[in-house]
Amino acid sequence: MSDKGIKKTNAARQLDQQKIAYELIPYEVDEEHLGAEHTAEVLGEPIERIFKTLVLRGDKTGLFVCVIPGAEEVDLKKAAKVTGNKKVEMIHVKELLPLTGYIRGGCSPIGMKKPLPTWFHQTLTDYTTVYCSAGQRGLQFRLSPADLLRAAHGTLADLIV
Repeated sequence: MSDKGIKKTNAARQLDQQKIAYELIPYEVDEEHLGAEHTAEVLGEPIERIFKTLVLRGDKTGLFVCVIPGAEEVDLKKAAKVTGNKKVEMIHVKELLPLTGYIRGGCSPIGMKKPLPTWFHQTLTDYTTVYCSAGQRGLQFRLSPADLLRAAHGTLADLIV
């Protein structure tokens, strides 16, 4: 499952342990444009197939993850409802590395320091393959939605505005 001498990330090792098929897709990083739009553009893929990982904090449940299509915005009210919270907010970018082991632009829903409850926007299953961060800037996984859901122990929900 290793691709052309690309250094394996913790997320990739976790997929290997779970015997989940994936492809590692490297791409050129632009430090000024770390968003999914840039990733979709350089990969030549529709933005709807590029899923971004967001870490949020709920007033009742604590930390959790929402994985949504790259061009979309998480709906905080919907995220609160599906996670059993009254109020949720995005964590501050400074908290990302200490809490997950990942940096902005390289946060994967797989292989975080500590597994967090994870919800995927329901359009995930509309595609045969999707992309998400492989755990570092400039590296994406391409894999089946079912395998991504299984690897992240995720749940489908309506999460976007």
